[in-house]
Amino acid sequence: MPATLPGPRPDSAARLWAPLARFSALEARLGDGARARGPVAAGLYELLRFGVKQGWACLFGGALCGLMIVTYLAYPAGVTLARYDCLTLAAVAIQVAMLALRLETWEEARVILVFHLVGTAMELYKTQMGSWLYPEPSWLRLGGVPLFSGFLYASVGSYLARVWRLFDFRFTRHPPLPALVILSLAIYLNFFTQHVVTDLRLVLFAAAAALFGPAIVHFRVWRVHRRMPLLLGLVLVTLFIWIAENIGTATRGWIYPHQAAGWAAVSPQKFGSWFLLMIISYTLVALVSRPKVFSKPFAPAGATPSAAIDAGPARPTSPPATAGSLPE
Repeated sequence: MPATLPGPRPDSAARLWAPLARFSALEARLGDGARARGPVAAGLYELLRFGVKQGWACLFGGALCGLMIVTYLAYPAGVTLARYDCLTLAAVAIQVAMLALRLETWEEARVILVFHLVGTAMELYKTQMGSWLYPEPSWLRLGGVPLFSGFLYASVGSYLARVWRLFDFRFTRHPPLPALVILSLAIYLNFFTQHVVTDLRLVLFAAAAALFGPAIVHFRVWRVHRRMPLLLGLVLVTLFIWIAENIGTATRGWIYPHQAAGWAAVSPQKFGSWFLLMIISYTLVALVSRPKVFSKPFAPAGATPSAAIDAGPARPTSPPATAGSLPE
């Protein structure tokens, strides 16, 4: 029978989050029980843990998506408060609650605020150009853009910041941060200039592939770090954002011109747009979180592979002052 692992490690990414720390002992018992039942039970438990962590990371965006669905299906007619204004006030309340309950740090909130402002500025321009529109009335708006729209962009930044911490991200061959900043500025500028000059998104896709293609993200679901190409991870997140956008347009949170006569699926071209926006959001989060280099777990001489797992997280091979930090 496999040896029982020790209780929750003090460096557990989830345990560092105060709202989750109280459940760490229960989680450790569940994990020990699954591991004792063999590799299949342990694998299923890790899969369940992955899903729970992903759901927890999506808390802000999932709440907004749920509110759009509920208000579309059941918002009372004739009330003074417009549906869009209700969504704006609810988004503010969710953000305040997440900070008050320490579900989000102030550093993460500042990054999310920047992305909120970046998204709102783009919304003002894109709606004027007729790229999409908000069909319902509201008071809390700038021009043709209700203020809740900025929170939709912020939810992407919120997810990335939370998933980064929950899964204890480490990286191999991470792109240099200055290069990411330059690429993000070029992407943002292209969203404006593509209406008056040549759309350079194919060049931007190629640049993103060149920067992110060699990179590997190492993420810890349970006891050990798993690995995935970082570019693949960003594409998968973009896919879920595109699905969420279909939900948003189906609930008439906003609509594209081809949806004016009735709902239709969002164009696959928007998948590429969201991927580029994902790069901007990722860069903002990376500037705060400072990507750390992955190094293999330390194991004493003569230790078995399982002992290497039990030995805990990767130990730095460089002085503590600079351990894990990527060059800028």
